[in-house]
Amino acid sequence: MRLKFIVCKVLQREAYLCAARSRNVVDIVLMPQGLHNEPDRLRSEVQDAMDNTCDVQDRPYDAAILGYGLCSNGIVGLSAKIPIVVPRGHDCITLLLGSKEKYQEYFDSHRGVYWYSPGWIESQTQPSKDRFERLLKEYEAKYSADNARYLMETEQGWMKEYSWAAYVDWGLIGGEDYKQYTRDCAEFLHWSYDEMQGDPSLMQRLVDGDWNEAEFLTVKPGEKIIEDLTNPGIIGAE
Repeated sequence: MRLKFIVCKVLQREAYLCAARSRNVVDIVLMPQGLHNEPDRLRSEVQDAMDNTCDVQDRPYDAAILGYGLCSNGIVGLSAKIPIVVPRGHDCITLLLGSKEKYQEYFDSHRGVYWYSPGWIESQTQPSKDRFERLLKEYEAKYSADNARYLMETEQGWMKEYSWAAYVDWGLIGGEDYKQYTRDCAEFLHWSYDEMQGDPSLMQRLVDGDWNEAEFLTVKPGEKIIEDLTNPGIIGAE
């Protein structure tokens, strides 16, 4: 098959690894990190990427596969002229851990977990000492030092809801450096540190075309993705 893999940039290392091991022709489109914070923008940009895929005439794609979960309902409403295949999960961490069940089990036993991975660390958006100092410096340049401190305390208040920094380990090159970075973040934030063994099998099945109904939603041409939290599938189509 020829597949167009539309995936968040934070998963680029893992996506290229799995695509390189697939027998299918997998063309990867990397989407900007952070779109999950703007669900309407995520929906619009991913839809544009799929529309461009469908317009290919010389070598049409068999399906568009998405490296996204529900992602704050950002994928709800997406449709295409070719099949869309999406892993069943709340967000991209499901793809890193290998199943929505593993994700839910860890989440239930580690309330207040913030996930770290190579792509997320490279995005420089994760809670960390360097991010804190970078923002503080920017605010001090615009406001007084006292006001900058006050703004930081107010803006970073949401971090009090978290207590775990968990690194997902796929065994990628440089992994020890990423782990140490996550440990340093946990220490700075006064969180506990943990490591989770990542599992590439779900993403591998996605690019290999091994789409069982329990793990993947296949959206037929003319259908659109809907949220369906009433069953373990998380998402559906209509």
